[in-house]
Amino acid sequence: MATTLNSHATVGELVTERPQRSRVFERLGIDYCCGGKKSLAEVCAAKGYEADQVLSLIEESDASQSTIVIDAATMALTELCDHIEQTHHAYLKTELPRLDAMTHKVAAVHGADEPRLVELRETFIRFRDELMMHMQKEEHVLFPIIRSMESGDLSAGAHCGSVANPIAQMEAEHDDAGEALEAFRRLTDAYTPPAWACNTFRATYDALAQLERDMHQHVHKENNVLFPRAIKLERQGG
Repeated sequence: MATTLNSHATVGELVTERPQRSRVFERLGIDYCCGGKKSLAEVCAAKGYEADQVLSLIEESDASQSTIVIDAATMALTELCDHIEQTHHAYLKTELPRLDAMTHKVAAVHGADEPRLVELRETFIRFRDELMMHMQKEEHVLFPIIRSMESGDLSAGAHCGSVANPIAQMEAEHDDAGEALEAFRRLTDAYTPPAWACNTFRATYDALAQLERDMHQHVHKENNVLFPRAIKLERQGG
């Protein structure tokens, strides 16, 4: 069902209906993944934006539709699990080791001049370790349950009490990841390197900005599309 384009719709619903709207929210610094259950009106009030102006930007985005994006809402659950693993998990498994080396280097070389780089490094280490464990739990526990449910075994999540239980844990971990991303943005002045920054320094900030964009898409697909549909499927079979 189409979401009426107004400020009462949640930001998660707005992006689920038309994924290209995520680009508007990215530009405005609006969290549509972990914060996807908040209405556009709530988010605009918190950010100091006029809701009507943001709605106008969304309408402009809808009218252009110049960028091809993945429409997670139209995918089967198994297909969506596969897509998340093959796209977002694969990206993280490649990018996190690269960023590990980069954040270590810039903190070691430039930390004395810019102490926030040391905090950035420490925050990244926690983020990396928690996210690697998080992906393992999704790939080895939650996603297999969801695939089994879609194949007809609606009791696949019974050993967890309900599929809603591991989902709640994953959402809590998404919130933790979201806090780390906010810290990355704060510690890097929104990924803006100082004028004296070397190429590795600049490349690190650029990679962190890309990580943020990918994580927002990744978590949105899970929190606002995959997880609610999995819970609904289980309840229909109850």
